[in-house]
Amino acid sequence: MSPAMNAPPIVDLSAIDAESFYQELTLIRRDLEASLGPEDLQHLAKIERWGRIATAIGAATAGLGPNPVSAVGLSLGRSTRWLLMHHVGHRGYDKVPGVAPRHTSRVFAKGLRRFVDWPDWMLPEAWVYEHNVLHHTHTGEADDPDLIERNTEDLRTQPEPVRYGVMGLLALTWRASYYAPKTLRVFLERGKPSPSGEPSTHLRDLWLRSYLPYAALQFGLFPLLYLPLGPWAVASAWSNSVLADVLTNLHTFFVVGPNHTGADVPRFDERPLSRAERAVRQVAGSVNYRTGGDLADYAQLWLNYQIEHHVFPDLPMSAYQRAQPRVRALCEKYGVPYIQESVFVRFAKMLDIAVGRAKMPRGISRRGAEAEVSVAAE
Repeated sequence: MSPAMNAPPIVDLSAIDAESFYQELTLIRRDLEASLGPEDLQHLAKIERWGRIATAIGAATAGLGPNPVSAVGLSLGRSTRWLLMHHVGHRGYDKVPGVAPRHTSRVFAKGLRRFVDWPDWMLPEAWVYEHNVLHHTHTGEADDPDLIERNTEDLRTQPEPVRYGVMGLLALTWRASYYAPKTLRVFLERGKPSPSGEPSTHLRDLWLRSYLPYAALQFGLFPLLYLPLGPWAVASAWSNSVLADVLTNLHTFFVVGPNHTGADVPRFDERPLSRAERAVRQVAGSVNYRTGGDLADYAQLWLNYQIEHHVFPDLPMSAYQRAQPRVRALCEKYGVPYIQESVFVRFAKMLDIAVGRAKMPRGISRRGAEAEVSVAAE
């Protein structure tokens, strides 16, 4: 399959009234902010409660022997903490009247609360810098640390079976093997060249601040809680915790990876020239999955509202449900590309990019429809 055949028309700003689009988008944001209230906090409490129930079920059955009920429950609880970190860490609830301090970005997962709010492989402040600052500021650009097509360039030099094998292994381990070291490295460097000896410093910090705390909690302390029930219960809890971590990797990889990747999603070689252009690019460079109802949204960790999240990154989860039909209608009105497909379809398109079966189009046109699509060279 020729990659060029997959390339959609380049984003053509001359055919879009970007300024009017941005103005109406701003009005939607004002309406959403004005609507924030107790219902948004009740919704947050409900989603957090679902995660706690899942964790409780997983913990209650962990000592009975290796079993899917425990592994799935523990995994869903861990994925829920990621979901909460994503929105609370983005200041999504800071403006909601009556919000408890623990659900604000100033408190959530800060210091020792990391082990209460979001005990994961990633250092919370490193993830906030990598994701909230770098990824959201440079979505689809060369400085975007999560640009999958760029990050898999070396992989595509390997034989095709190796490419698929590596992607499978990555899906099973990616929070520890990719995301923890990546977020910590960019956080420690803060965009500055690494001094001599920095890699060893990174490795030490990775073990002391990321790997050892998480492993000690999930694969050490948690199984030891079952010691009064005997060695079999301890071994069972350890096995279920390890399996839960694998399932959390699969779950998060499946819904996180496809959000900005595909042969129909453009990359950008230049910085936007205005806030209006940036808004258009945030929409065109992101994709939604199917939306509708808390259960479906919860299963997809609210990443099925990625377009709305990228234009309004600091709003609550529930606000995206209200925003989505309005944002989609606005994009249709102004001809701004708005992609929404099944997560299964989007995962297949992401995988095609990663293994080299397709390419993402490059660039953005400000000159008119006569501009040609340029495709990233492999």
